[in-house]
Amino acid sequence: MFPVARAAQSLVARGIQHTAVRQAHRKHEPNFHDKYGTMVLLGGAAVFSAVWGYVFTQLNIEWGFSPVRRITPREWRE
Repeated sequence: MFPVARAAQSLVARGIQHTAVRQAHRKHEPNFHDKYGTMVLLGGAAVFSAVWGYVFTQLNIEWGFSPVRRITPREWRE
């Protein structure tokens, strides 16, 4: 049984070494994330900031500095 296990182990090790050598000689091709990852991240951050900046500037909430730290609503117009 021992020689069979040793032979199987050497076959597995040889297969792993063969795969590693094959992948080492292959040129790395950039994928979508390598090409556009940073630009997508920056674009998403810009859109996120623009949308929330618009929301916060258009809400017209008057911030009251009360001890309870509540938001005071605006007066109702009729």
